[in-house]
Amino acid sequence: MAWHVTSTEKPQPTDLYRMYVQKEVLVNSEGTKMADLNTNPVKVLDTVGGNSPEPIDGQVNDSESDDERNDEAGAGEVENQGASKKKKKKKRKPKKKKATASTPKVQSSPPRVLISTLFPDDQYPEGEVVEYRNENLYRTTNEEKRHLDRMNNDYLRDYRHGAEIHRQVRQWAQKNIKPGQTLTEIAEDIEDGVRALTGHQGLEEGDNLKGGMGFPTGLSLNHCAAHYTPNAGNKTVLQQGDVMKVDFGVHLNGWIVDSAFTMTFDPVYDNLLAAVKDATNTGVREAGIDVRVCDIGVAIQEAMESYEVEIGGKTLPVKCIRNLNGHDIVRYSIHGGKSVPIVKGGDQTKMEEGETFAIETFGSTGRGYVRDDMEISHYAKKADVPNIASRIASARTLLSSITKNFGTLPFCRRYLDRLGHEKYLLGLNNLVSSGIVEAYPPLCDVKGSYTAQFEH
Repeated sequence: MAWHVTSTEKPQPTDLYRMYVQKEVLVNSEGTKMADLNTNPVKVLDTVGGNSPEPIDGQVNDSESDDERNDEAGAGEVENQGASKKKKKKKRKPKKKKATASTPKVQSSPPRVLISTLFPDDQYPEGEVVEYRNENLYRTTNEEKRHLDRMNNDYLRDYRHGAEIHRQVRQWAQKNIKPGQTLTEIAEDIEDGVRALTGHQGLEEGDNLKGGMGFPTGLSLNHCAAHYTPNAGNKTVLQQGDVMKVDFGVHLNGWIVDSAFTMTFDPVYDNLLAAVKDATNTGVREAGIDVRVCDIGVAIQEAMESYEVEIGGKTLPVKCIRNLNGHDIVRYSIHGGKSVPIVKGGDQTKMEEGETFAIETFGSTGRGYVRDDMEISHYAKKADVPNIASRIASARTLLSSITKNFGTLPFCRRYLDRLGHEKYLLGLNNLVSSGIVEAYPPLCDVKGSYTAQFEH
């Protein structure tokens, strides 16, 4: 996930002006309790009266007229009717309260409950907070600095909102992805979850710019390290011996949360996964305002290359993939202008206050160097490109759709298919060759090697 460095505060748990590593945050669950209905007994007033005349000297009064007998009979009928009414009133049941639909308090599986309904007060978990170090320690100890930082954290709410969505979808994926599934099924399950939790399906024009996928779901296998997602018709099936990098982004209002992990189903790869996780956590600890990125790279490489892995009876060192880096993130663009190397080098660029960085590391049992390979799936419109009128009608139509639906957010061919585009490859290739759209081919080490990734 992305973490943020800032100078406007001593980071309180409420301020992302420190580095945030989104990890596990429990979602509190509350059951709804129906109120008991108390039934009060209904009083029925007995209105039946009238007494028969008493007989004189013990003899029956024969002078009773038929009218009197009729009156007495009538009185009996009234009494019977009253008793009947009394019975009916006693049996009357109290009115039941109408059942109201209760708001879900826990996430479903697969995740489909809008995340804002689980956090109606818009207060989202912060995740892990890494304290400032050395000369930046005053940002934690100075009360005035903390207060100034808190005044500028409105957009951090979108970051924490997106981070919680990523966490819930990520944890579901880690528990449910299994060998035998196709990569297309896995990608669509993750993307359906993100869209449901953000509340933006992205099918209406402009909806995806409000929230949804920050970039396509990367599912890179084995020697392929990054930028691979299945195109339409892909039948690749996840195997028991595969090493799969799962890299996906969530955005709200253009603020992108970027996080990745690696999945394996054979313990032989455990050390490879431990290496990249240790290296990434080391990078997060070392990062901060005014820190030179080259110093972070030195620390990451030292942590990564202290590991080795035994595969097939051979002990292999874990190498940093030296031409892959972490990066800063700007609004609506997953890669800003700065990189965070994962090996030692001479880049003296400093992290600055207010910037947001994704710290990610890649380890490999191969050469530790990747090249473009395989079929392209990832694309993104370049920012501030000149308005070039293409001679190809399909290119003009496609560019208009890309601008309205993605802006400068990365997309893939499946997303164009989802919007109903057909036979668009000619137009897409024309936009790439014209320099309007950037293509991002899969990045691969040598075949037979295994690569892993971990990213905050």
